[in-house]
Amino acid sequence: MGLFALFKDGGFVMYPLLICSLVAWAVIFEKWWGLGKFKREYLKLHAKAVPLIKNGKMEEAKGLYAGADPLISAPHLALFEASLNQEALLNKELIEKKVYRRFIETQMGLKRFLWILGTVGAMAPFIGLFGTVAGIIRSFESISETGKSGFSVVAQGLAEALIATASGILVAVVAVIFYNYFQVRINVMTTEFKNRIDDLADTIFKA
Repeated sequence: MGLFALFKDGGFVMYPLLICSLVAWAVIFEKWWGLGKFKREYLKLHAKAVPLIKNGKMEEAKGLYAGADPLISAPHLALFEASLNQEALLNKELIEKKVYRRFIETQMGLKRFLWILGTVGAMAPFIGLFGTVAGIIRSFESISETGKSGFSVVAQGLAEALIATASGILVAVVAVIFYNYFQVRINVMTTEFKNRIDDLADTIFKA
């Protein structure tokens, strides 16, 4: 039995499950590509900025981040602006708070759309369960129409119920796996990102 036949036999709930699956995979590919690009870019910029700072070229180092992804540039630009302001340098706690606020915005930006995977993971099994109920109802309708209770009478309704259940579980499992994976990956990445900012701050204030 082909995929199209399975989809057709799964009943009307296969359409919302298909939409959930497509949306989930769109988010998965977006996060996979976006997080990889984010990490490559901030590591590259950090490697270029450190030598410039050590040589006292603060404006050039700041310029590196000016055209970068806002998720990367915002915390760094806050740090550079403070380092170039003699009055701000007198209040290190204020600088740290300002950089930290921008860092939190970066963290929130990296988690953008992640809630969709969590929602699909929670919702898909219930859509599948609704299809299960619909399939069982169809089986009983077939029995009442024919007056018989053989397997051939209820086979279509049971097939619809089982396919809908399996499809809902499959969509949910994929969404939950990637939701948890990206949660862990973002937490690790933001910790590394924050450490790079702190390293840069140490380099700036020692320069």
